[in-house]
Amino acid sequence: MAKLNLPVYKKQELTVTITDLTYQGLGVAKVEGYPLFIKEALPQERLVVRVTKTGKNFGYAQAVKWLERSPKRVKTKAKYLQTGIAPLMHLQYPAQLAFKQKLIQDLLVKAHLGQVEVAPTLGMDQPYAYRNKAQVPVRQVRGQLEIGFFKQGSHDFVPLEDFYIQDQRIDEILVTVRDILRQYQIAAYDEVHHQGVVRHIMVRRGYYSHQAMVVLVTRTKKLPHAEAIAQAIQTACPDVISILHNINSAKTNVILGPTTKLLAGKTEIEDQLNGLTFKISAQSFYQVNPTQTERLYQTAIDQAQLTGQETVIDAYCGIGTISLSMARHAQHVYGVEIVPQAIEDAKENARVNNLTNLTFEVGEAETWMAKWQEQGIKPDVIMVDPPRKGLTSSLIQSATAMKPNKIVYVSCNPATLVRDIRKFMDYGYHVTKPIQPVDQFPQTTHVESVTVLERTDK
Repeated sequence: MAKLNLPVYKKQELTVTITDLTYQGLGVAKVEGYPLFIKEALPQERLVVRVTKTGKNFGYAQAVKWLERSPKRVKTKAKYLQTGIAPLMHLQYPAQLAFKQKLIQDLLVKAHLGQVEVAPTLGMDQPYAYRNKAQVPVRQVRGQLEIGFFKQGSHDFVPLEDFYIQDQRIDEILVTVRDILRQYQIAAYDEVHHQGVVRHIMVRRGYYSHQAMVVLVTRTKKLPHAEAIAQAIQTACPDVISILHNINSAKTNVILGPTTKLLAGKTEIEDQLNGLTFKISAQSFYQVNPTQTERLYQTAIDQAQLTGQETVIDAYCGIGTISLSMARHAQHVYGVEIVPQAIEDAKENARVNNLTNLTFEVGEAETWMAKWQEQGIKPDVIMVDPPRKGLTSSLIQSATAMKPNKIVYVSCNPATLVRDIRKFMDYGYHVTKPIQPVDQFPQTTHVESVTVLERTDK
């Protein structure tokens, strides 16, 4: 094998200037055109680094000493950065918003779509303590049950009581539950030996309703003192109206197992979004940033320019959060989702909100689009909100075959969004308005956005 002729070598110390950030929020320095990625470094900073890893096209280095710091740097608590909970928290919030706008712009330019505009990112007034759901690992540290997080890229456990980006009431409930589990001497999970009892504590809280849910995830089928623990949680936290026990005995990093039992209260909590009520169970997919989700959905509705006369298809409808919001502004909404439980929830949510102009089906979006097309259903707008891997080619084909005037694309991954925009263009659809980024996850590198594609051969 030919030896790589690189301008840097492992363990070398260098003085570098940071010119950019990667999509993961790592600082970029170039040595004779060779990129080095450096954790916690920001553009405009000069620092001494030690090269830790080299590859053919890029390498990694570790910060040794800062010589000049960015004017946009914010003082932070090291524990948050270490755990990767808030990888951008050392960057001023307006600069985080600009970073997210630039992320999409750079990807468009790379894909020769530089003509597509990107609007400034819609941010939050208070970009912390926003998450309405927590799933925290539980481990034994020095003989004591602790809640916390793992250091990034490792199995080193960092005990925490304050998680910075979570609703503060959730953090309080977590600490109370931790103390109750200690009181009853419940053993924490040991992943090395696959022993112990409690693996995770999950807490969900309604932003408007203030109703909270606690899910205790155990490796074992039985949770010792389950009734007494549930009673103690209810006494200490009267706002916890749902206490559940989830069993996950598999050796896996998936958090919830297949079996959930009710220990006390109800099986679900309720919350509101854009004035609509939603029932949320332990397994429900429900956006974690309530105020920004309202803005995201409102942006999608505004971009679709609904007048009350339209037929809308919502692919990937989940528990109906976007479908119901759109149903108030459209003639009829058809929702499709592969998860049967989500469709049950969607139908129930439509009933709770007295909305009758919705049809929900279980299955793959492309299958139902073909069926609806056979039935003569002509959508004016197709709404897509796919997972990070984006849309399949067959879905893009099925959606464009129905010839809607508009396709509204809610994306959680700019890379797959840009890839999919190019595919839509092959079918005669083009981006007609600036892409609108929305900051759903402040202090992190994630970026959501709304894009409108319109038919140009009308």
